[in-house]
Amino acid sequence: MELMDASLVDWSRAQFALTAMYHWLFVPLTLGLGVIMSIMETLYVKTGNEEWKKATKFWMTLFGVNFAIGVATGIILEFEFGTNWSNYSWFVGDIFGAPLAIEGIMAFFMEATFISIMFFGWKKVSKKFHLVSTWLVTLGATLSALWILVANAWMQYPIGMEFNPDTVRNEMIDFWSILLSPVAINKFFHTVLSGWVMGSLFVIGVSAWFLLKKRDIDFALKSMMVGSIFGLISSLLIAYTGDGSAYHVTQRQPMKLAAMEGLYEGKNGVGLIAIGVMNPEKKSYNDTVDPFLFKIEIPKLLSLLGYRDANAFVPGVKNIIDGGYPTQDGSLPLSFAEKQIRGKAAIQSLRDYQIAVTAKDSAAAVIHKTQLKANYSQFGYGYLDKPEDLIPNVPIVFYSFHIMVMLGMYFIGLFALVFFFTVRQKIEKTGWLLLICLLSIPLGYVAGELGWAVAEMGRQPWAIQDILPVQAAISGISSDSVKITFFLFLILFSALLLAEIRIMLKQIKKGPEDSL
Repeated sequence: MELMDASLVDWSRAQFALTAMYHWLFVPLTLGLGVIMSIMETLYVKTGNEEWKKATKFWMTLFGVNFAIGVATGIILEFEFGTNWSNYSWFVGDIFGAPLAIEGIMAFFMEATFISIMFFGWKKVSKKFHLVSTWLVTLGATLSALWILVANAWMQYPIGMEFNPDTVRNEMIDFWSILLSPVAINKFFHTVLSGWVMGSLFVIGVSAWFLLKKRDIDFALKSMMVGSIFGLISSLLIAYTGDGSAYHVTQRQPMKLAAMEGLYEGKNGVGLIAIGVMNPEKKSYNDTVDPFLFKIEIPKLLSLLGYRDANAFVPGVKNIIDGGYPTQDGSLPLSFAEKQIRGKAAIQSLRDYQIAVTAKDSAAAVIHKTQLKANYSQFGYGYLDKPEDLIPNVPIVFYSFHIMVMLGMYFIGLFALVFFFTVRQKIEKTGWLLLICLLSIPLGYVAGELGWAVAEMGRQPWAIQDILPVQAAISGISSDSVKITFFLFLILFSALLLAEIRIMLKQIKKGPEDSL
């Protein structure tokens, strides 16, 4: 694998980020609305109350519009692995391709089979069969997210594989360890829960608009109740899985954790920063400039959350690069320089192995293959030139993480307030709260995008943690072609987004009476 020019790398990353960010504008609402409309239809079947059927149909219409555009952007995103990241696809396609194939066979098949019944089968099938179809569409959307997230989790924590020097590919040897890795399980629940929170915010926000307009009151109150309960439960659970995410990052991606907390110098008993402003004068991990202009931290909480020990040592950026810092198991982590040496040795061993195989020198081939295996865990470091290559954009990761956390806490408070006033039958009289609900809809999207910024920018420069950096993962294509398609996609995705907003606003203004 040859390294490509920086311009091509930057534009390829930008194009993939653009596609992923637009795609994630549609996915969370699909996940959240799917469960909410399924709950409402369950209440309709259970009670026979036609108001629940009317509410189900209304939210189902909005689900359908969002679902269709989400599928379109998702297909483009998957194609980019082949067009823009062909080295990556070759290097790990045997592993990464498996979850994507299962997604297509299982999840898309389930959705495609039952979505037509869900939309058009109200008068053609029984109530219970229609309800089962609705839940299966929701399950299909969730399973689709599962397999994508399993693939993404493997990129963050590559396990269950073995490198084959003959094909220069990583091959899966343990499917279940990939599927059931703690990173994959936690990432799945955390991400799906974020979609549930988004769906709940959307439901209470739109319902608040109806109450402010004094329209369809019974529908709006029922939707408020379901949205607030579902949202409160989801937002509390996402706080729990967020703790799990931080723990797994601490154990397996210490540089990402250091960036999330703006931690340059590690120490024992590190506090968690609640609020902080980073110092723009901090230019290097090695300088003496204080990384913060201002910060408020909770003593020892980062050590406690990251290592379940309030006095544990948490390494900073400098410690990770210099190596040799204390760990709980007593090992001494390698420095960047040592990992770079081993990475280059692994790359050279691969070349020597291929030469030996071509020359039919079996003895030399065995030696080089053994050396390659010994150093393979640092393979990707051989493509990095300097320690700074290992550091993600600390300010972006730091602010993304902390704003996301603050929004998560805000959502818990908002859902609790809405639930309280709805149960007390006073929600209609709280115009201020209804306005807050309406204005909070965009904040759900912001929190979701920031979460992905932390996950993906925090692991840079890695396409696959420690094994393949992004500059070795891209396709050997012209940077001009990537630039052109970047702007074409920008126009296309923006048009799709505007079309969705226009269609959904039109449907919302019609109200539940005219749904379907």
